Amino acid sequence: MRDPKPRRSQAAPTLAAKLMKHSTWLLLLLWFALSLCLFLAATPPAAAPLQRSALFLRSKPHARALAATTAAPVRIYVYDLPARFNRDWVAADARCARHLFAAEVALHEALLAYPGRAAGPDDADLFFVPVYVSCNFSTPNGFPSLSHARALLADAVALVRAQMPYWNRSAGADHLFVASHDFGACFHPMEDVAIADGIPEFLKNSILLQTFGVHGHHVCQEVDHVVIPPHVPPEVAHELLEPEKARRDIFAFFRGKMELHPKNISGRFYSKKVRTELLQHYGRNRKFYLKRKRFDDYRSEMARSLFCLCPLGWAPWSPRLVESVLLGCIPVIIADNIRLPFPSILRWQDISLQVAEKDIANLETVLDHVVATNLTVIQKNLWDPVKRKALVFNRPMEVGDATWQVLRELEVLLDQSQRRRHVGSWRR
Repeated sequence: MRDPKPRRSQAAPTLAAKLMKHSTWLLLLLWFALSLCLFLAATPPAAAPLQRSALFLRSKPHARALAATTAAPVRIYVYDLPARFNRDWVAADARCARHLFAAEVALHEALLAYPGRAAGPDDADLFFVPVYVSCNFSTPNGFPSLSHARALLADAVALVRAQMPYWNRSAGADHLFVASHDFGACFHPMEDVAIADGIPEFLKNSILLQTFGVHGHHVCQEVDHVVIPPHVPPEVAHELLEPEKARRDIFAFFRGKMELHPKNISGRFYSKKVRTELLQHYGRNRKFYLKRKRFDDYRSEMARSLFCLCPLGWAPWSPRLVESVLLGCIPVIIADNIRLPFPSILRWQDISLQVAEKDIANLETVLDHVVATNLTVIQKNLWDPVKRKALVFNRPMEVGDATWQVLRELEVLLDQSQRRRHVGSWRR
């Protein structure tokens, strides 16, 4: 047989030929790399000042079960300020720790005793600045004076700024103060003066824990804040352990200041005339137990009442809100636009009544209608121990009490702040 025809030897492929062969894969690889670079360049930075500590973030799944654990929802570092800012005031007058503005003392003591607080500032989410501004009982009538409040707070801030770096790091945005008096962060008991003075400039970035709150715009709440309940001594919660068994022979109760002539000696209309109108409409109505004189054992009268009237005074809020809940008496809130503490847990619409200031003349009709329809439902909601506990500042703090609720509210506020900063960084 003849040898088969020899084949031509094939030349080795050139570099250009190889590139042409793999050009599709190279283009895909380049497109992917470019897309990845663009994505990473657009990713926003982490939120800066109000950032959770790494310790808290690692334990966040556990923190979601707050109601059943002892883990703090937010870690707070408490500054150890000189005694002239806090402890000296309590030592000078025992009323400082027990009167209606004493939430500033109660919160401080509860946080100091709480084992879950931040042991050091580097582990903290927030910083508590304990300044007692409501303990100056130097006025002729014995009510607390706020004349020194701004200067005392400014002195404390100057000290914190000079001695530690944390205020300057966030311009005070992660620092907490308590403003447990009439118009909160404006630090004045008269609304017109409070509005004119406004919030001190050095506090406008901080977080205020304040008893004052209204729906809508108000100068004295133009700052991050949490509405807290007024202070009532914790033992009041134990005066009537079974409110459902109490004999309630008073239909509607109020004891307190009711001006015969609504214009106060200061020239202002006290309570926006509401208390004067209550006295005029129901002062002689036997269903209404209205008293103008002080009586030390007035809470025994509340414990006998179906309805406890809670009209505004100089400010919308009053300690009667807390006292009536603790004593099982349905609060009748007469203060337009008031914002109430801890609405998610207390559900005020289920445990109280709100009557518009202009409807004082119809109050008896409103209360009669409730008695005829859903009185027992409201009372059952009101007598829930969980709701009563949420209004009490215990020392030491207990799961579910007022200080605990404050921590929960701060957690929400902190998360909202982080989301706002996150969105803002995307928009820049």
